[in-house]
Amino acid sequence: MSTSAKPVDDCVIRPVRAEEWAAARELRLTALRDPVADLAYLETYEEAVARPDSFWQERTVRVAEDADGARQFIAEVKDGKWVGNVVVLIEEAGSTDWAGFPVERRQGHLVGVYVAPGYRGSGLTKALFDAAVEWAWGRGAERVRLIVHPENARALGFYRKAGFVESGVTMPLADKPGERELEMVVGRP
Repeated sequence: MSTSAKPVDDCVIRPVRAEEWAAARELRLTALRDPVADLAYLETYEEAVARPDSFWQERTVRVAEDADGARQFIAEVKDGKWVGNVVVLIEEAGSTDWAGFPVERRQGHLVGVYVAPGYRGSGLTKALFDAAVEWAWGRGAERVRLIVHPENARALGFYRKAGFVESGVTMPLADKPGERELEMVVGRP
């Protein structure tokens, strides 16, 4: 743990609740202001902030604690502030993913990873990943994957440390056709 990171035991990792859409919105907007947001997310702050409340309400319902195909885990400190999150989507074999590629096996897909700067290096990202991956295993996932930009060194370093390896698959970056992102995977234990 870095000397400036706050301890992970100050946080509770839990699924988001549908009625917490406003807090989910604020955390996403915070994440989109991160210095590497252009490498990490498929939307900009300007796009997200312009979305109506109904968008955020529906988005949160789709990943809330009682949703079937996706789950958002948040890290909440004792005063109720959210300082991190990850979303895990279940992708079904025989379907196509967000980029139009075929999904060959039932798998989890981690997206929207964010941890506030004061909590980076504390073990909080690992705690969020552990909750998300465990949830995916409990839904019958054969593997869990994520997509990362090769220039996002901080994320790449953590993902490798967490046991994810490059699969050899690359994905085109939607708004930058000349750039590719890496798929990283971890298999079911």
